Amino acid sequence: MKYTTRQQALLLLSDGTIFYGKSIGLSGIAYGEVCFNTGMTGYQEIFTDPSYFGQLMVATNAHIGNYGVNDKEVESGNIKISGLICKNFSFNYSRPDATESLENYFKKQNLICISDVDTRALVSYIRENGAMNAVICTDGTPIEDLKLALAKVPDMKGLELASRVSTKTPYFYGDENAKYKVAALDLGIKTNILRNLAKRDCYIKVFPYDASFEDLASFNPDGYFLSNGPGDPDPLESAINVAKQIIEKDKPLFGICLGHQVIALANGVSTYKMFNGHRGINHPVTNLETGKGEITSQNHGFAVNKEELEKHPDLVITHLHLNDSTVAGMRMKSKNCFSVQYHPEASPGPHDSSYLFDQFISNIEKAKS
Repeated sequence: MKYTTRQQALLLLSDGTIFYGKSIGLSGIAYGEVCFNTGMTGYQEIFTDPSYFGQLMVATNAHIGNYGVNDKEVESGNIKISGLICKNFSFNYSRPDATESLENYFKKQNLICISDVDTRALVSYIRENGAMNAVICTDGTPIEDLKLALAKVPDMKGLELASRVSTKTPYFYGDENAKYKVAALDLGIKTNILRNLAKRDCYIKVFPYDASFEDLASFNPDGYFLSNGPGDPDPLESAINVAKQIIEKDKPLFGICLGHQVIALANGVSTYKMFNGHRGINHPVTNLETGKGEITSQNHGFAVNKEELEKHPDLVITHLHLNDSTVAGMRMKSKNCFSVQYHPEASPGPHDSSYLFDQFISNIEKAKS
């Protein structure tokens, strides 16, 4: 193998802290909120998850790229993270069904990556100091210039990003002769959510993030779905209003992640920016109604206010995160509505929570009978 010298690169955090590394070969600058994912596999699904839009991803797995990429293992049409920070970047891959290397995949989409970073030290720093904006630089731009530009990058709190990843026009997914019809509001929907609904005999019409209730209802669906997505849920006034109308008419409603937060806001329960957020595929959750534990896939930087939820007369907490007791799921007492903060469709991650899709279908069946 030919030895090559790689360009020096750096990661500058908004508090002035600098971590040094090397470029994988793409020259440029990338801004975003720095966060970390503890998953040991599934990097391609993570990179293409719309919920990560606007974020610089720190991979805690020491090796990234070792199994290449596969065109079938994507959660959206392109890479959604703003940039990647990793320890060891594998330029070579060894999986037989890989279609290309991660390096080529990044080059096609101009994804800036810094490797050879002390990611253990970086993750420890983020855990102690909280998520913050940062910039990856691989082109030698002076640090003072980077600081000035970084100061102008908006904070994630108050930032509406669903419009940046949502479909522009409605589209269909699944078999048009399926038993059930579901109207899905795309706030940054993952492909595996659609797969899970389709394999449960659902025909889905996916609507843009700002579609009205009338738009969704015109499909004459049996149930409604509010998807995951990036950014702060608070500015999503249109989606919150849609959720209110679905709830008011007592139609079957299921929300995941950002959709879960939108349902809370529709019920007058506030959300807040977390210190670090939950991002990984091994987060422990307990189902308070069954007493069973679940290992879950999670990706969120905002959460629902637990104290307000406990006081709400028509909302019940159904799931709790076991690491910090944050709200992981809820349902309404008098309406056909429930939601979870995590990802039952996984991809990547365990399938402990896939029963939630079955619960949604059961709710649709009850409403039809």
